[in-house]
Amino acid sequence: MKLTVKPRLEAILSGLGWSQSELSRRSGVPQPSLSRFDSVERHYDWHVAAILKATGATYEELFEVKETEEGVE
Repeated sequence: MKLTVKPRLEAILSGLGWSQSELSRRSGVPQPSLSRFDSVERHYDWHVAAILKATGATYEELFEVKETEEGVE
């Protein structure tokens, strides 16, 4: 099995009507880190925890997780 994880921060922000600056203010995560969140493969644990706490989102809302069999996409 292979897991593919795709961040969905922009969708969360859009749903809340928040800017990255607003989330940065509420979460303490630097705005430049937020601007790259959906395009990077690795995230600091504290960034994820702070974003989840500030937005009230679940992990499943913040990240789209897909399972595939190895070698099949």
